[in-house]
Amino acid sequence: MSAFVLFEGTKIIDNEKLEKYKDLVPATIAKFGGRYRVLGGNPSVVEGDWSPSHLVMIEFPSFEQAKAWYESSDYEPLKQMRFVSAEGTGIIMEGLRDAQ
Repeated sequence: MSAFVLFEGTKIIDNEKLEKYKDLVPATIAKFGGRYRVLGGNPSVVEGDWSPSHLVMIEFPSFEQAKAWYESSDYEPLKQMRFVSAEGTGIIMEGLRDAQ
């Protein structure tokens, strides 16, 4: 079963560091079998009062691979870079089973 990592960006603190993060992170995602599914800004809220500045959704082949990427030594320094360059939240969640 696939899994997704969803990041909700709410505030950019250091755009220069965030751009460096964005340049470096794709290689770590690919190493764990992940691929971007959503990578962008300008979300249009249709319900509630949610107000993210941008959303990122990354698909991994499994929950275990998503968690392994997030906790990896490859991603750790980049995660710290993201923490100082932007504010937001993130989750890892299971996707739909392949047979629907």
